[in-house]
Amino acid sequence: MKNFFSNLRGDIFGGLTAGIVALPLALAFGVSSGMGPSAGLYGAIFISFFAALFGGTNTQISGPTAPMTAVSMVVVTSILAFNDGDFEKALPAILMVFLMAGLVQIGLGLVGIGKYIRYIPYPVVSGFMTAIGIIILVTQILPLVGYYPKEDMALVDQYRPMAQESILRKILKEESRESMLVLEDFQETIDRSEEVSEENILKEAKALAGKDTSGVMGAINMLPRALQHINWLELALAFGTIVIIYGFKKITTSLPSALVALLVVSGVAYGLGLDYRSIEQIPGGFPIIHFDMFTQFRLDSITPYVFTAFTLALLGAIDSLLTSVVADNMTKTQHRPNRELIGQGIGNSIAAFFGGLPGAGATIRTVVNINAGGKTKLSGMVAGVLLLTVLLALGPVASKIPAAVLAGILVTVGIGVIDYKGLKAIPFLPRDTKIGPFKVSSEVIIMLVVMVLSTVWNLVYAVGVGLVLASLMFMKKMGDLTAERSDVKTLEQEKGWADEAAFPESLKRKVFIKHLKGPLFFGFTSEFQQLAKQIPRSASTVIIRMDRMQYLDQSGLYTLEDVLIDLKNSGIEVLFVGLLEQPRYMMERVRLIPSLISENRIFIDFKACTAYLKSNLDQTVDVSKEN
Repeated sequence: MKNFFSNLRGDIFGGLTAGIVALPLALAFGVSSGMGPSAGLYGAIFISFFAALFGGTNTQISGPTAPMTAVSMVVVTSILAFNDGDFEKALPAILMVFLMAGLVQIGLGLVGIGKYIRYIPYPVVSGFMTAIGIIILVTQILPLVGYYPKEDMALVDQYRPMAQESILRKILKEESRESMLVLEDFQETIDRSEEVSEENILKEAKALAGKDTSGVMGAINMLPRALQHINWLELALAFGTIVIIYGFKKITTSLPSALVALLVVSGVAYGLGLDYRSIEQIPGGFPIIHFDMFTQFRLDSITPYVFTAFTLALLGAIDSLLTSVVADNMTKTQHRPNRELIGQGIGNSIAAFFGGLPGAGATIRTVVNINAGGKTKLSGMVAGVLLLTVLLALGPVASKIPAAVLAGILVTVGIGVIDYKGLKAIPFLPRDTKIGPFKVSSEVIIMLVVMVLSTVWNLVYAVGVGLVLASLMFMKKMGDLTAERSDVKTLEQEKGWADEAAFPESLKRKVFIKHLKGPLFFGFTSEFQQLAKQIPRSASTVIIRMDRMQYLDQSGLYTLEDVLIDLKNSGIEVLFVGLLEQPRYMMERVRLIPSLISENRIFIDFKACTAYLKSNLDQTVDVSKEN
């Protein structure tokens, strides 16, 4: 407890500064997710407080972030569509997915996964982050110009026939579930369909219009129509916000430019009495716990999103631990990765109970906290308390913020999220993979595949595809590299290793040596078989040097067994030199040793192997003359 308050003044100032920076972003991320500004604010409050309290990075400031919001947007949109666009009906399932993501993070921390997060390939992360930036930019085009498809009645009217059909399908589905849909009761179905009001048809048509115009492709499809219905006031407010954010940074960085832009543009718009669109009403008072996520729980409504919840948890883990590394570099400290995952999981789980958006460690906010003097967990907790105070005291005031201001803030966030470092490196990365007649960089392929699939298809699946693709290409590279370095030649053809220099000349024509200079694993098995076929069946002995073969997997083990059987059937004696611990263990498990290779054919070094050959290979050789 003494250490907790050891930097009281610095932590309070750092937490207050970070909380001020977080406020406009929390509201903007909430709106972008489709859950409303209050969800972003709730997420920032609870994640910041509890992730700091239970986490493993003292200076970390957590809350909704651009990547987490982008994936949350997918969850919200999908579950809304499953629930016919009814947000209140969909909310329990949405929050249950967020809760599952938090619990998965806790589990990852408890089993010690934190230290392995660093093995996520950079091209996957780069492509994903660039896609996040593109998604945010494209999806903000419509609110940027003040066009909202659900309010375009000419567009909504086009969906009325589909809305009536959709409502009828729901009636049939409901009656089928209630076992009412039989021939004699069909008149009741007709009666119920005739009772459908214009209000319900309009609501369903708006839901369908919103579904078709959501996401990147929906925004692109609506762009021509949006440009015909530009609200110049909304566009001016958004543009003014962007100009202030970038312009104020050139004047000073002591104040967060996003907050300055929010206050200035909102103040001007409200003060002049402009007829602008404000954000959704932020409920006053302390957030309520959503017990309905349990009382209205339906397994079929969240089962399709279990993988999404896991991806959300993994993304939050990566995002948080990368920020922890930044904090370590700035403070010269060492974070505890598994403890950090547990803290993030607790924060996300509690936020889900209160209807908050999931989040992760936020790099900008963490850097601001450190620069302002924050050094302990108290700083993150102070940031959460500040945001709670804003919610309780200024909720009605915050509800007057123009929606265009938050769109402008999100545009700058999208521009900042794009991984320009990775994009700039594309022309300079080595072209190590051949596709048809062209040589390309495997890392560029992975980056572009993840970026394109994330943007136009599905963020969750795109990351999975990227990881699989990166793994396959890595295995191919390792197999090619091992094959390139490992060859089968006589000692007269190959430049031997240093300890082979004194090998008797008379034996060089009879002995073939196989140098294994890397792991024998499933990515190298086919090449190993091809190299083994190079050994002429006229050879009397083959030495397989395993000094540098540190690893042997099951595929490599059985391939090696096949090669040894083939050589044995050809009457060729096989000797092992420098067999290491792990490969020996694998061979002993399947009785390859001693069934195919006896202990007296395994030598600790090449000198011992040479001594054996001198005395046993060819009794006609006068070995004494060689020495």
